[in-house]
Amino acid sequence: MSAPLRFDGRVVLVTGAGGGLGRAYALAFAERGASVVVNDLGGDFKGHGKSSSAADKVVEEIRAKGGKAVANYDSVEAGEKLVQAVLDAFGKIDILVNNAGILRDRSFTRISDDDWDIIHKVHLKGSFLVTRAAWNHMKKQNFGRIIMTTSAAGIYGNFGQANYSAAKLGLLGLANTLAVEGRKYNIHCNTIAPTAGSRLTQTVMPQDMLDGFKPEYVAPLVLWLCHESCQENSGLFEVGAGWIGKLRWERSLGAIVRQKNSPMTPEDVQNKWEKICDFNNATHPRTIHESVSMLNDVLSQIESPDVSPNPTSYSASASSTGFDPAKVVGQKLPSAAYEYTPLQPILYALGVGMSTKDPDHLKFLFEGSEEFCCLPTFAVIPAQSFMMDGSLAGIPGLNIEFNKILHGEQYLELYKPLPTSGKLTSEPTIADILDKGSGALILLDVYTYSGKDLLCYNQFSVFVIGAGGFGGKRSSEKSKVTVNLPNRPPDAVVTDTTTVDQAALYRLSGDWNFLHIDPGFAALAGFQKPLLHGLCSFGFAARHVLKQFANNDVTKFKAIKVRFAKPVFPGQTLQTEMWKEGNRIHIQTKVKETGDIAIAGAYVDLASSFDQPSAKEPSAKTPSGLQSDLVFEEIGRRIREDGNQLVKKVNAIFQWDIMKDKKIAVQWTIDLKNGSGELYQGPARGKADTIFTLSDEDFVGLVLGKINPQKAFLSGKLKVKGNIMLSQKLGTILQQYAKL
Repeated sequence: MSAPLRFDGRVVLVTGAGGGLGRAYALAFAERGASVVVNDLGGDFKGHGKSSSAADKVVEEIRAKGGKAVANYDSVEAGEKLVQAVLDAFGKIDILVNNAGILRDRSFTRISDDDWDIIHKVHLKGSFLVTRAAWNHMKKQNFGRIIMTTSAAGIYGNFGQANYSAAKLGLLGLANTLAVEGRKYNIHCNTIAPTAGSRLTQTVMPQDMLDGFKPEYVAPLVLWLCHESCQENSGLFEVGAGWIGKLRWERSLGAIVRQKNSPMTPEDVQNKWEKICDFNNATHPRTIHESVSMLNDVLSQIESPDVSPNPTSYSASASSTGFDPAKVVGQKLPSAAYEYTPLQPILYALGVGMSTKDPDHLKFLFEGSEEFCCLPTFAVIPAQSFMMDGSLAGIPGLNIEFNKILHGEQYLELYKPLPTSGKLTSEPTIADILDKGSGALILLDVYTYSGKDLLCYNQFSVFVIGAGGFGGKRSSEKSKVTVNLPNRPPDAVVTDTTTVDQAALYRLSGDWNFLHIDPGFAALAGFQKPLLHGLCSFGFAARHVLKQFANNDVTKFKAIKVRFAKPVFPGQTLQTEMWKEGNRIHIQTKVKETGDIAIAGAYVDLASSFDQPSAKEPSAKTPSGLQSDLVFEEIGRRIREDGNQLVKKVNAIFQWDIMKDKKIAVQWTIDLKNGSGELYQGPARGKADTIFTLSDEDFVGLVLGKINPQKAFLSGKLKVKGNIMLSQKLGTILQQYAKL
């Protein structure tokens, strides 16, 4: 066990130390041997009034325990005076914790000049004045530790706190510059964003939450950052309730929009916008020099296009996070049973906005209806039940803290409509873990069964904040990818207004996260009020497609993929825009009131039998009239009969481009990687592992054994792209075709 961290001989100044966080810091430093100056003006949380009692009480507590402390009652606006008091009492200053603060919360249009000025005078200017007064003393002694206090409001913004947010983020900029300038003098400056019970939070936190966010759960971080053995500098940390996380900037790889000797237009920006905002393979710049260096490389590439910049070289070095993909990927989690009656599908339908006002909705809301059925997206409910009991936390090598989890994307594929009651079993597996730098992305595959009958497959994309940097891969072939929208106006638009109680109703389906119901908890997360569940918006969008393009026939619904882009608040209007391309309906859901895109890169796939010939029965309705149709008919039959076993044996997606008269006549995809397998007409959805191109006649000859595949490949009759070794697994499904 490491030796206790001591501060004997050190002198510490803590501003705003008469209560809450400041008091906890002062007591902790004193307990470990430091001499402490307890500064507090003694006013209320709005900055009104003045009293010596708050600081005096903390000093008395310290002295009663044998510690050294004196009180100071100056405002932080009198920085020189305050630091001089420290020097008069103890002869030097080693550590400064800028903690003093007040609130003047107003909506933006109601903020007065006084409200703005007083917040900046206390938080930003006050911290500047006290730090400036201490700076030269720290330089002369070649030691100093400084803490700046920002907040989640400063980092993320918060309703009603424009003045406070601006000042708090200003403190981060101040701290980062002091870290640069003070480095050679052994002066380190770090910033914390604490969440704890104090005079500033007691008005928004209920008592049970105040008990869970004690100042004592923040103080250990401050002491460590201020110890002489700690070399952290220019760090930003969120801390509260016993959890600590480090934040850093993230930058997309971006796109070069300008070309040499050509004008740069807004249209150029528009055309590159998706790439500009794509955070796949994002970098994490740490200094202004890295930023300037990157731009210099960009300039060089514009002037000399043959020179290729390497923006990824500026990413921060990976650090150990406790994630071990080798141990985790492929791990099966405990199966989760879900038993339900018609009550649960009805509650879910109400939760995603269905109403008896629409006669078409009755079959989802009334168990006595002759057509009573489940909404297709109800399939996420039994699948997610395994996450509600904390199963992920029990996987060795995963080390997940659930307050750092975000639901990034969702994929659902149905193999048959869900029963309206029964007992289902979901079998979850960790399909892959990706290193996204700022966090880890966990792909969770969940197969849901009724007895031995496979009903559906879900893929949850779960983002774990701060868990990146373990040196893992950034992409996965197992990931169900989002897609780009067609470049044309939508074919249909449906709007639906959520109710103010939408989240309260939806959570009855099993997602009990306080973020969706408790205003105090939402405020701690930086939101003005509780959010709507992402999967609730997901349900709205899916049923919009079902109504618009499938006449609410659940047998036509095959699959859906979405990315959750921005939050939705109960009471806002969801506007789903839809583009029909064959059996795929591209969708995008916006918040009508703000224009924000809530669901992006999304699509719904309808069953192929709905509006084009079935890929499972090509001989009956195929438009191609090719000899290969019979072969694919047989392949489809085999997949339907033994798909689960084939998926286990093959685990690959094959695309066949069948040629006629030197043109692609038809494309077929054999998916033996997902669900219970599938054959469908058209290119692979997502990425094929292997793509074969050959003529219709040669394909049949190959299958019947009349053409040697190696000779066909070497002669150019058979072209193969992707993983050529996987073609060896095709024997599993292409054997014994002599009967054709």
